[in-house]
Amino acid sequence: MRTAPTTASAPVGDDQTRLRRAITGPALFLFILGDVLGAGVYALVGKIAVQVGGAVWVPLLVALGFALLTAGSYAELVTKYPKAGGSAVFAERAFGSPLLSFLVGFAMLAAAVTSAAGLSLAFAGDYLGAFLDVPAVPAALAFLLLIALLNARGIRESMGANIVMTIIEVSGLVLVIVLAARFVLGGAGEPERVLEFTPGISPAVAVLGAALLAFYSYVGFEVSANVAEEVRDVRRVYPRALFGALLVAGLIYLGVGLAAAVVLPPEALGESSAPLLEVVRATGNAVPDNLFALIALVAVANGALLTMIMASRLAYGMADRGLLPAALTRVLPGRRTPWLAIVLTTLVAMVLTVTGSLAVLAETVVLLLLYVFIATNVAVLVLRKERIAEPHFRTPTIMPVLAILSCLMLLAQQGAGTWLRAGLLLGLGVLLYGIGRWQARRLSVG
Repeated sequence: MRTAPTTASAPVGDDQTRLRRAITGPALFLFILGDVLGAGVYALVGKIAVQVGGAVWVPLLVALGFALLTAGSYAELVTKYPKAGGSAVFAERAFGSPLLSFLVGFAMLAAAVTSAAGLSLAFAGDYLGAFLDVPAVPAALAFLLLIALLNARGIRESMGANIVMTIIEVSGLVLVIVLAARFVLGGAGEPERVLEFTPGISPAVAVLGAALLAFYSYVGFEVSANVAEEVRDVRRVYPRALFGALLVAGLIYLGVGLAAAVVLPPEALGESSAPLLEVVRATGNAVPDNLFALIALVAVANGALLTMIMASRLAYGMADRGLLPAALTRVLPGRRTPWLAIVLTTLVAMVLTVTGSLAVLAETVVLLLLYVFIATNVAVLVLRKERIAEPHFRTPTIMPVLAILSCLMLLAQQGAGTWLRAGLLLGLGVLLYGIGRWQARRLSVG
């Protein structure tokens, strides 16, 4: 991995933006770390353990490798073309097809609002129930409204909230690791379980299947590509923040996986919808259940906030390039946030919240993002022929090739129902694209 030479054509004009450059390097690191950690690990450890056995850390490590491969492509393309819009911008430059660019951007946008809808349901579920006895769907809708208001207030305020929430959610995961370590050092637990796989299943097959779930815990790093216009000195700080956040998240996940396995057997982890809370309880330490529930709520809220920031900026970036209605480029005069894009993405997330379940929404998110990742990894290879004047990060060619293969491998693990749901969403995207083109032709003729 190295900086590309500066022999090049003219600059791409990426320093001009109507958005406020308010994100520093440390803030970007915490942005990515907070979105990667998110809420997935609080619920998925048990499901991973059911598939792979006590060796929970193995699929978590494999999934980290998959994530780092695609992250290399994002690091190169973001530092080469630091514009809001992320993967849609990359596809547009690489393939020259408005339809393909639209579908990549729409898949990313659909994944984002679908993920936010799922996180809103997670927020309004059992963890919130530890504090308030309220109906889940109305609570989820109110949660999305609060997220939208914070998003509209400004990127600086949103990033400030993210820093606080990221510190809280990291502290919760570190607490699990520390309590498990004390448990083992006290002579309890079963450390040998971390090398045990599910009986009767090939370890390779079990690890690959569990890696699909584990990969969901790492997605979120791609979100950062959509705030590139709001990062200060983006070409220098972006690769450091991206790889640093993924590696720190990977270390925390490995620690959590080891902690869960030595404290509880896979069966006990898989039976709980809050496996890490069960781990804390099993260590015998006097940690109030409400405290851990609060930490989980913060983790969910943080993931939803960052996801909706990305969705609104992606919609803004696509509209800025004529892939969505131009009205979505409207920004608040004082705050300089894309208010109409925020309103639209929030409304779509609210509709999905009413019509879907958490499990269905999560599965659909993964498949849509794998499609986006394949397009991005192909784009980085295609765009190697295009040189720019500014120095930028360059990933070794073998990395995007391996990333494409890893994405195809994970796609093969998806079920038919998930393919159908994602296909319907992309079909809706094609329909919207066709309507937009028809309207554009009518206006040009008129």
